[in-house]
Amino acid sequence: MKGETKLSQTGTLVLGGKITLEQFVAVARGNVRVEFSAEYEERVAKARRLIEKAVSENRVMYGVTTGFGALSAQVINRDESARLQRNIIMSHSVSVGEPLAIEQARAVMLMVLQNTGQGFSGIRLEVLRLLRDMLNKGLTPWMPCEGSVGYLAPEAHMSLVLIGEGKAYWKGNLLPGADAMKLAGIQPAELSFKEGLALISGTTSATGLASLALYDMLNAANTADLIAAVSLEAQKGVMRAFDKRVMDIRPHEHQGATADVLRRLLSDSQVLKHYEGGRLQDALSLRCIPQLHGAAKKTLYDAKKTIEIEINSCCDNPVIFEQDGAADIVSACNADSSYVGLAMDCSVIACTMIAKMSERRNNRFLDGNLSGYPHFLVKNPGLNSGLMIPQYTQAGLLGDMRILSTPSVIDNTPTCCNQEDYVAMGYNASKKALKAAGYLEYILAIELLSGYQAQQFIEAGLKRSSATAKVLEKLSGAIPIMEEDMFLHPHIEHIRGLIHEGSILETLKPET
Repeated sequence: MKGETKLSQTGTLVLGGKITLEQFVAVARGNVRVEFSAEYEERVAKARRLIEKAVSENRVMYGVTTGFGALSAQVINRDESARLQRNIIMSHSVSVGEPLAIEQARAVMLMVLQNTGQGFSGIRLEVLRLLRDMLNKGLTPWMPCEGSVGYLAPEAHMSLVLIGEGKAYWKGNLLPGADAMKLAGIQPAELSFKEGLALISGTTSATGLASLALYDMLNAANTADLIAAVSLEAQKGVMRAFDKRVMDIRPHEHQGATADVLRRLLSDSQVLKHYEGGRLQDALSLRCIPQLHGAAKKTLYDAKKTIEIEINSCCDNPVIFEQDGAADIVSACNADSSYVGLAMDCSVIACTMIAKMSERRNNRFLDGNLSGYPHFLVKNPGLNSGLMIPQYTQAGLLGDMRILSTPSVIDNTPTCCNQEDYVAMGYNASKKALKAAGYLEYILAIELLSGYQAQQFIEAGLKRSSATAKVLEKLSGAIPIMEEDMFLHPHIEHIRGLIHEGSILETLKPET
């Protein structure tokens, strides 16, 4: 049983045990180096010995001594096996459009190392070492991102660079793959039997993209609690709605935890204490924060369990087992992306729900009839539009998020002469999730901008809670209090950046 992997003292992630979502993102986004454990190398080598023995026995094996997909009945002789593997890379490199971002391409590379490194693929260790060296040296393949049904094409573009073809980024420049490899001091590989198929067959791209998206979604969802606390306080919310007794009689874990967060964040607010008893109940966008945020976070944390299992799985086809000292090669379909697709489709819906509530809380700030503040949070509305139009931006982004919330996995277009008569479309779900995560960050940023600007209208002498005061102070160094119309775009981008990098949540950590 593989245990959890820890970062080494040098900050290197040693692959071989289970890795977490956070560790995965540290490599893809944070450029943490990776190395292989002895266990990793031994299981890869063992699988390779099994496949070489099977080839020496002239056994018929899918994708090794046969063609692929609908061509699996075509037997390939041993002498042509290396050419077969090169051919699959060349012929499958057909994704189109804009390339994956650097961190996204790195995520796919790491997933290929994780997938094939489980020891059921039969790829040579030296090929994986080349891919590891590319990752560690910052040589990133150019991988067009459009046109995958869950695997194959983006990974094929990655694999082109391994064999000295394709294109790659090196030190900020896009170069022919062979030139980039030479500058990085890496010798391209000549693929042997099974290796081309192992490099491209699996949920590696879908899982890599999903990991980045889900990391950002979870960060945004947890930040949403803090931003909601800023809004709840500034709108003089009724805290009785978050009474622990209320949560206990509907004991959803994340609902109760969210209510607990709000109670703790606002426990020392003089604003809420001063206005306590002013009204019986709030509108749903304030009163139902634990219920909606809790439901959304449950969905996201359920997705995290799924994605972490996928990160630490073998999703190759065929896979190799040892049976009585020989290779038992099984053609199945762990390459199916249903788990990833369903998890990410549901995660997009969860994020859209958080976003729709955020927009409604923001709208309550801007409507003077609801907030008791000047319309659009500006002292002289009419001459000034104040924060009128950022809410339009929220509305536009929400429209996009609702479109993205249409599930990908319900789609089906058969491929490969009906050999693949069903496809899961998990890759599209992961692409959608990346967009949805970014849109949610912007929508939350706009709500927080309103919460920040509203502070000028709160009765003088009433202290904010310790937590919300830290958030407002975090913004004060870069964003002025708006007394008349000003250029708002940079401030929205600034707050979105703070949310994305986790700086808003960092304000809650105790000072050391």
